[in-house]
Amino acid sequence: METIRDAPVAETGVTGPVIQLRGVEKVFATGRVEYPALRGVDIAVNPGELVAVVGPSGSGKSTILNIITGIDRPTSGRVIVTGRNLNDLTEEELAVWRGEHVGIVFQFFQLLPTLTAAENVMLPLDFAGTGSVAGRVERAHNRLEQVGLGDKLGNFPAELSGGEQQRVAIARALACDPSILVADEPTGNLDSDTATEMFEVLGKVNANGTTIVYVTHDPSLAGEAHRVVTIRDGQVVDGGQP
Repeated sequence: METIRDAPVAETGVTGPVIQLRGVEKVFATGRVEYPALRGVDIAVNPGELVAVVGPSGSGKSTILNIITGIDRPTSGRVIVTGRNLNDLTEEELAVWRGEHVGIVFQFFQLLPTLTAAENVMLPLDFAGTGSVAGRVERAHNRLEQVGLGDKLGNFPAELSGGEQQRVAIARALACDPSILVADEPTGNLDSDTATEMFEVLGKVNANGTTIVYVTHDPSLAGEAHRVVTIRDGQVVDGGQP
C-alpha cells in the first residue's frame, strides 16, 4: 500500500482544529464501583487529518471515539467538534449534529440483514429526511460506487463477503457527506489482505478532504496515518497534538 504522508486540506468552515478534547475525563460507574476510562485527555485534530488511535485493550481508545461523536458524554472537560461545544447540546441536538457532521464505521459492520446494500446506505438519509426518495437512491448508489460496489446495489449482506460488507458500512457512514469519519477497528474483523484493501478505501476518502480518526491494533495500518495518538491507562502518552 502506498503510504500517505501529507494531509489534504478539507473545507470544513472551522478555523483551527476540527476536533478538540481538553482535559476530558470519563468515569463509568456500576453500583458503587467506579472505573476511570479517561484521565485528563487532551487531543486536537486538524481538518483533513488521518489520525490513528492505538493502545492496549481497555486503554480508553473506543471511549475517545464515543466522546468525539457525542455517543458518550465526558464526566468533566470540554469536547469541541466542528466548532460546537458538545457539552452544551441536548440529546436531540446531538443526534441532529451527528447526522450532519459525523459518519461512524463499526468493526462488525452493523448492517440490517433484510435490507439490500443500497437500502442500508440509504438509512441515514431516510432518518434525516434528506431530499427526495429518488435523490436518496441516487446518492446511495453513488456512495456504493465510491467504495467499489456499484455492481452490488441489490445484494443483501449475507450475499457479500466480509470486506464487501465493511465497504457498505463505509458507504453508509459517508451517505450524509460528513466532514468527520470515525472508525472503531474497521479492519479488525477482516483478513490481512482485505484489511489492506479496506484501508485503501479510507485513504481515498481522506484524500477527498474527510477528516478520519480510527482505532486499530494493527501497527502497519497505524503507520499509514498522518499521526498516531497512543493511549495508555486512559491517558494520551504520545501524539495528541498536530
